[in-house]
Amino acid sequence: MNNMITDAIGFTFEPKPYQYDSPEVILYALSVGAGQRPTADSDLRFTYEFHPDFQPLPTFAAIFPFAILEQMTAAPGLENVAPMMLLHGEQYLELKRPLPPSATLINQATISQIYDKGRGALVVADISSRTEAGEEIALNRVSIYVQGAGGFGGERGPSSRDQHLPPGRPADVIHKEQTMPNQALLYRLSSGDRNPIHADPNIAKMIGFDQPILHGLCTFGFAGRAVLHHFCNDNPGRFHTMQVRFARHVFPGETIITEMWQQDGQGAATTIFLRSKVAERDEVVLSNGIVKLRE
Repeated sequence: MNNMITDAIGFTFEPKPYQYDSPEVILYALSVGAGQRPTADSDLRFTYEFHPDFQPLPTFAAIFPFAILEQMTAAPGLENVAPMMLLHGEQYLELKRPLPPSATLINQATISQIYDKGRGALVVADISSRTEAGEEIALNRVSIYVQGAGGFGGERGPSSRDQHLPPGRPADVIHKEQTMPNQALLYRLSSGDRNPIHADPNIAKMIGFDQPILHGLCTFGFAGRAVLHHFCNDNPGRFHTMQVRFARHVFPGETIITEMWQQDGQGAATTIFLRSKVAERDEVVLSNGIVKLRE
């Protein structure tokens, strides 16, 4: 990797459309754990197209940019990067309004920052999803760690390790939910992320894992559902932003424990800090989590 990686700052990706309807909405919801209570109204509103309040889960918007991010290695200085060298570091999602049950969107993305992290580089891309009429529906900010691309003398950028730390007290709510052994196989269909590390045991072992791992954005979806259920009464209209750092991996079949804290001094649940870990290994998998809700 050469020092020209900074030439990618300002690189604009080719716009890509993303069209969805009820099958995509439902498959996504199932792939992040919804529907395990198949007769519960709170699950049916995300998994049954004839429910009177049918709509997508808020975190569904996090998969809109996937097709456009496939162009990452077309950016200057990143042409020779193998996809296996790209790691999803952080995710920020902002919903401009509740997601419609179906839509045709145009995704436009730009690399806004590149930070020198020593052994690697952190590439930050901003992706705006708009309707054909030009209304912005969602904004994703994706931070991708490029292994072996650091050391070019650039800014290190802000540290996320000490941001959005939860209050120093027990969590207000703890949500425990077991993933299914086939969770990654479901999620790869709903998201379009066909990286073999999530399905092929041999590839996973080559990368250093005992078995295929769950997509970080699938864990993101589990945590988002926990906040939505406990603090929004399953009303997506209250969900505004969500940001997390992907700290560790999850193996399909493991149990995700999401701890949530309502911000001190707030009369309403407007800001929620969260942290997710796996029960079986007692390891934090999502850190620096914060969700902001609308009143």
